Amino acid sequence: MKVKLIRGEWHRERSRRPFCNMSLNVNILLCLFLCGEVPGIQSFESVPWLPCQLVDERVTFNDEGHAETEYQHREAGLQFGHQGDSALNPNTITFLVTGSKVDMRKYIEGVVEHQLQCEIRRYSIEGLQMRWPGLGAQEHDIWFTCTLRHTDGVFVITSFLRHTPATPTPGQAHYRNWAAIADREALTTSTVMLVLTRSPSVRVGLVKQQSLHCQFDVDHKAANLTVEWRLQRRGERTTLFSHSSRSGQTEGGGVSLNGIGRGDASLTLPLTKQSSEGTYICLVSVPPLFGSHDITLHIMEPPRVSLNVDSTISLVDRGEQKVVCEAEGYYPLDVEMEWFREPSGGGGGLLPEKLDTVLYSSHRYHQDGTYSLSAFFLLHASLHDSGSKYFCRVSHSSQRMPIRKSFTLIVTEYDSWNSALWLFFGFGSILVMVAVLFVMLPRLSSGEHL
Repeated sequence: MKVKLIRGEWHRERSRRPFCNMSLNVNILLCLFLCGEVPGIQSFESVPWLPCQLVDERVTFNDEGHAETEYQHREAGLQFGHQGDSALNPNTITFLVTGSKVDMRKYIEGVVEHQLQCEIRRYSIEGLQMRWPGLGAQEHDIWFTCTLRHTDGVFVITSFLRHTPATPTPGQAHYRNWAAIADREALTTSTVMLVLTRSPSVRVGLVKQQSLHCQFDVDHKAANLTVEWRLQRRGERTTLFSHSSRSGQTEGGGVSLNGIGRGDASLTLPLTKQSSEGTYICLVSVPPLFGSHDITLHIMEPPRVSLNVDSTISLVDRGEQKVVCEAEGYYPLDVEMEWFREPSGGGGGLLPEKLDTVLYSSHRYHQDGTYSLSAFFLLHASLHDSGSKYFCRVSHSSQRMPIRKSFTLIVTEYDSWNSALWLFFGFGSILVMVAVLFVMLPRLSSGEHL
């Protein structure tokens, strides 16, 4: 069992069951729609059915009076059509989404088969028992949220579904009194509002202009609308922007009021810096509904990697040279630097050998918030290493693949004969100079002139 605190009380969650056993014919039909194999189907707006999971809740109270909720994952489907339509898949719970000005399907972009996740949950308007101001709403409507999520993080769409029960019962919209849903029940609903983001996770460099996407749609005009942006960072929450359509009051900046009128609540950030990192929360509320999306902003600055040597080093046998690999200007701090040696000719298929004599500098912090690190070793040249390739590999969270910088070592023989000749001529030159000085000094001291 998983235990978590919801609404200030302890709740219990059962382990998740795999979502499976959908009707084969319906899945084939969905695949054909997604792959564009059905004539006349040009976009997701024409798809009549989507497989979903209903995360259902059953609330009980323990001996201490605390509410405990069991979460049950049940097979369900979203069916788009008209009131009274028969269920396309009668073996599951069907949420029949009837005509509305708000259609979640038109916001689905860039999806292929298996990239769309659909989850439906109950939604409590606890403490806000009021009639939705849209057409056809009733005092005792029951609410659900439907979240469509792209598995690659392209978008997250949360829609609010309104269901009017055939026999209204006071308190059914409260989580303590939710009515049971049968396994093959069909519920007629209408989408009244949605909130979406196309940037659920953002990676951006330092000193960059960045916009965080947030969009909404409501089924009626002149809604009592409130838009807020908050930043949560290191346990602290700060309100960046707030606008109320009822009062006309606006605080903060970064969001266009004209954009809000078009359903665009995107936030434009100042030039990014380290303190820009955090979780940004876009909140859109039309009582009694409150929709929000968390957008995580990561500051990522890739390292600039360089070596202190050219692509080829020429040394004599037994020569030495210090080789330095420099990683500069990266953020965040975590970086991995390694040196490897690859024998001449690829080493017969052997893996490169990691050097164990590498030393590292301390991390150096720069005024722009980035870091630098050096990895170096003393290269001892030997003839059997001639032709070997040495490379520095730098791994950082800002890069999908490590950065490599390399050089090739060329080693020549130590020529002892030439060295002896140079020693002979050097020693002979010194003797000649000493002899000249020996002859000239007495004459200079006696005042003779040349």
